[in-house]
Amino acid sequence: MAQTESIEDFYRQKIAWLPDNLQGEIGHFNVFRLEDCIGPTPANPVQYARRDFYKIALMRGKHVYHYADKSLEVSGTTLLFFNPQVPYTYENLSKDPTGFFCIFKEAFFTEKIRGGIRDLPMFAPGAQPAYVLDKKQDKHVSAIFEKMREEIGSDYMYKYDLIRNYITEMIHYALKMKPSETLYQHTDANSRITAVFTELLERQFPIESPTQRFTLRSARDFADQLAVHVNHLNRAIRSTTGKTTSEHIFERVTTEAKALLKHTNWNIAEISYSLGFEEPAHFNQFFRKQTNLTPSAFRH
Repeated sequence: MAQTESIEDFYRQKIAWLPDNLQGEIGHFNVFRLEDCIGPTPANPVQYARRDFYKIALMRGKHVYHYADKSLEVSGTTLLFFNPQVPYTYENLSKDPTGFFCIFKEAFFTEKIRGGIRDLPMFAPGAQPAYVLDKKQDKHVSAIFEKMREEIGSDYMYKYDLIRNYITEMIHYALKMKPSETLYQHTDANSRITAVFTELLERQFPIESPTQRFTLRSARDFADQLAVHVNHLNRAIRSTTGKTTSEHIFERVTTEAKALLKHTNWNIAEISYSLGFEEPAHFNQFFRKQTNLTPSAFRH
């Protein structure tokens, strides 16, 4: 499996410099014009690989995207959402493509979107991340990118809060549209089973009361629900996302635990019970393993 491209790799390969704040700033964000980042056509195609950052792109022109097990040929203006869980690459078929893109780490949205940005439909494994835009929609989304470009260069104290709002606006604008299903080819069984697993996992969240319980807690629980062998489920999810079934479950439980600790006044025992742990001590051990903090330390 190809090595994951880090955000540092992106800057070295595309921009030829590293921002001073790349390591120090939690949840790094940046935004670019596409035409400022396209150099001569490389001798070798762009590597098909996962990245360790999110990317949202508005692309004008003709391109072929290879995303997980799908191939998308797009022409005109397309809004695309790429996430770290799915490998991708693309081929530019236009002479002078234009557009915008922004990149950011997951921590840029930590505690700003309940459940985390990875849980939004366009960033879920097995999702359909392409939205074809008409001229009016292109103008609207381009204006949002221009606002982000203007803000990133400002000295406004709360500019990153404002940029998060711009990204959220763009996400909701896309969610109101139907993804361009006709673009997709080569969907296979692994992607389908990953999508169904993700839907089953997300159905259990958010936890809205201490009496609500997270019940599908293991790979075997999900395999039984889907009527497949647990090994088949694990292979399908790993091949599609690069992570195990358990890693997805643990990450989602940890995300919900953080939300409950920060945004409710439930005691630790209530949160522990709602997340399916029989004893608060088991929850403490789990949370500390995932975050290196106890639930009480994270809350305060």
